[in-house]
Amino acid sequence: MTFAPCFLWIFLGAPYVEALRGNKAISAALSAITASVVGVVMNLALWFALHVIFRQVQTLDILGIGPDVPVLGSIDWRAAILAAAAMIAMLRFKLGMLPTLAACAVFGAGISLIPY
Repeated sequence: MTFAPCFLWIFLGAPYVEALRGNKAISAALSAITASVVGVVMNLALWFALHVIFRQVQTLDILGIGPDVPVLGSIDWRAAILAAAAMIAMLRFKLGMLPTLAACAVFGAGISLIPY
């Protein structure tokens, strides 16, 4: 029941959004919304990458802005190697997302048996 209203709005509104693509003002607004959603997804991906690959992060206070910075000595080599292998598999060898995800799950389960 949590996602049903959202999907209902999407299914009901999608035909109208496509019809509005011809309107330049609304098309520009939709492009801005798309760019902001991409930014939010990128921020979330970077946050997860930082907190998965490094076991410790510190907040650095610069003029009231507090970005998280990794403690370099706390790197989880297993997670870093697995992330690098996934990136190489997808970008260099053009392996799809699902096979890469499945391979990472198998190798991740196996590599988790290796002590720090």
